[in-house]
Amino acid sequence: MRARRTTSRRSRLTASVMSMLVVAALAVSGTNAAAAPTVAAPPSAASVSGAASAIESLGIAGTTWAVDERTGQLRVLADSTVTDADLARLRRAAGQFTGAMTLERLDGRLRTLLSGGDGIYASGWRCSAGVNVQSGSTYYFVTAGHCTDGAPTWYTSSAMATMIGPTSGTSFPGNDFGIVRYSNPAVPHPGTIGTVDVTGTAAAYVGQSVCRRGATTGVRCGVVTALNATVNYGGGTIVYGLIRTSICAEPGDSGGPLYAGDKVIGILSGGSGNCTSGGTTYYQPIQEALNAYGLSVY
Repeated sequence: MRARRTTSRRSRLTASVMSMLVVAALAVSGTNAAAAPTVAAPPSAASVSGAASAIESLGIAGTTWAVDERTGQLRVLADSTVTDADLARLRRAAGQFTGAMTLERLDGRLRTLLSGGDGIYASGWRCSAGVNVQSGSTYYFVTAGHCTDGAPTWYTSSAMATMIGPTSGTSFPGNDFGIVRYSNPAVPHPGTIGTVDVTGTAAAYVGQSVCRRGATTGVRCGVVTALNATVNYGGGTIVYGLIRTSICAEPGDSGGPLYAGDKVIGILSGGSGNCTSGGTTYYQPIQEALNAYGLSVY
């Protein structure tokens, strides 16, 4: 919000006298008389942590929150499904932690991005493969945990004629990653993202230029806007520690990779909006998934 300006009307004589006094003062002191702007101190870590705990305890689906690195405040976003009553609850929570958090409306609805169509297929839905990885001579791909959760076997098409292999691990909710083992030697698994030859992984940072690739909307690019974000997708599915970006996505893109150059950064968890009007997306950091299963990219 902009502060309201007030203007005092003085006579021309008074203004002239005041101007002369200012000039005289500067001539004597040799210093700049302009007052330094007041910079608001960032909120304490305890107040920000308390605000985050308060928001989570409300259990309102369609909310997401992360610390804004510019201000140190907790930035809370509420999607279009959050009711006016729940917005009022969020505002009351904000009032308890004045200066520690901000509350904004988010366009569209937060959701995990899973549907039927092209990509990797299980019974009843599709996702996108993330990145191919290995442990010794055994090969897997990483995707979203909300994709692998309850899906025992994966195929290359909706006809389910060519099997890829079984789900070998899932961590969701809390995290959002899963792995699928390549058990069919006829299915190739190059160490690439499209035409990009993967050489390693990297950690995200705010302001970083990144791209993602998904089965529904292909390659889309944007910037990292927050780290360590929490998203409440509803139904008790809260995911922590996510990377937030300005990139759009649509159903079926879930599980696809976020990358910068030839380095993999994350796996698409979910988001809001779409690739027509724009959107926001959230990613599981890749290294956490690799560490959980002792895997590496190649």
